[in-house]
Amino acid sequence: MAVIFLDVAARAALQIGTFDTTFWPEFSTLLVVRKVFAIVVVPFLAVPLFSQTVDSIFFHLYTDSLKKGQHNYINVDAKLSDGRWQPLTSKEIDFSSSAGKFEDNDLVLPENFKENKIRIKAVLKSNPEIWKEITIWIKKLPDPDRLPAKEEMFPGNQSKKRRRG
Repeated sequence: MAVIFLDVAARAALQIGTFDTTFWPEFSTLLVVRKVFAIVVVPFLAVPLFSQTVDSIFFHLYTDSLKKGQHNYINVDAKLSDGRWQPLTSKEIDFSSSAGKFEDNDLVLPENFKENKIRIKAVLKSNPEIWKEITIWIKKLPDPDRLPAKEEMFPGNQSKKRRRG
C-alpha cells in the first residue's frame, strides 16, 4: 500500500508544471512551490508507513536477585513487528515498583530494605496497553570481602607447562 501511495505522489509531482503559464506568471511560481513541496514533504509523510511498531516488551535481567544499597539495572527489550529486538530506556518506558526509587533504568533500593521481593512494572509510553510486570527477589547473602584465588578454587590442579621437544 505504501508503494502505491509513493507511486501516486511521484506521478502527481511529475504532472505539476505541465500547464501553460504565459498569461499568469504567478501561477508558475505556485507550481514550483507545489513541486518542491511534493518532492520534499511527501517522502516524510511516508516514513510512518515503514516504521516498526512495538509488539511486546520483555524483562531481560542480568541477575537473578537485586542488591540493597546499589543501582540495579532493569533491562527491558521490545520485540518489534518485524521480529527484531530493541533495548528500551526510561525515555520509552514508565517504570514503577513496590519499593525503591527509579533513576532512569536503575532501581535503587535502600541499604535497610527489609522485604524479600519487589514487584516491578514497565509500561510502554507510546502505547500504555503494552506493559509487563515481574517479581524479583532480594539478595540475602552479603558479598564476599574478596574473591577466592585460583589455587583456592582448584586445589591440587596446578597448571603444568608441557615442553615440546
